[in-house]
Amino acid sequence: MIFIGEKINGTRKLIQQAVLDRNAAYITEVAKAQADAGADYLDINAGTSPDRETEDMLWLIDTVQGAVETPLCIDSSSPKTLTAALERVNKTPMVNSVNADPARLGSFLPLIKSRNCAVIALAMDESKSGMPKDNAERQANIERIFKATRAAGISDGSVFVDPLIMAVATDQTAGVQTLEVIRWIRATYAEAHITGGFSNISFGLPNRALVNRTFLSLAIAFGADAAVIDPCSVTIIESLKATDMLLGKDRFCRRYTVAAKEGFVKK
Repeated sequence: MIFIGEKINGTRKLIQQAVLDRNAAYITEVAKAQADAGADYLDINAGTSPDRETEDMLWLIDTVQGAVETPLCIDSSSPKTLTAALERVNKTPMVNSVNADPARLGSFLPLIKSRNCAVIALAMDESKSGMPKDNAERQANIERIFKATRAAGISDGSVFVDPLIMAVATDQTAGVQTLEVIRWIRATYAEAHITGGFSNISFGLPNRALVNRTFLSLAIAFGADAAVIDPCSVTIIESLKATDMLLGKDRFCRRYTVAAKEGFVKK
């Protein structure tokens, strides 16, 4: 599994306040905790107004890179911010995100290709209906994205598809629909990665952590191989290690047994 640490996001109140206050100590603490827990990338989202997003993003990048060696996932919808961020990062980052909107693809893909970045691709088209109504729409959006990424010379293996996970509390078929489209992506684009904000599935329900980790285990069985998660969550990491083992992906159960000895989250 590829872990994308989700916690440095300006939509979170404590992170936003730290960005506004230039509280480098707090951002450093959050970055180190996720890196020490084994995150493969750290998502960086300033979450501030467009007039200051670029400045805030660059401050976050400098702060996080000064604290950890983990590659970053640049999370912005602004070509200006993305361009500045790609010039500032030390290691090849991931970009979060594109979708089937021709304008977004046209502005982002050349930048992504220029740095040979991985990219998260959302199964939606913000220029049309926005969130997909069903899997047929998801699939059509994904097909348009891959047509564009391939034309731009971006390999399928650099694309992390996000099928857009909805809340099961408002649509009881949301979980099944996501699992079905994950299976379709894995069969159709075998080299691509599959990720997502898996905690969306539990919105509005009690004991969200239980729902999240159960659904993530199911998604892995259907073909997901990456997740935007809190890598510091022991219960999530426990479930992921056990799932990999039970699916025959952990030779001699070594990763599971080593993780269990270490308390599942690295220190």
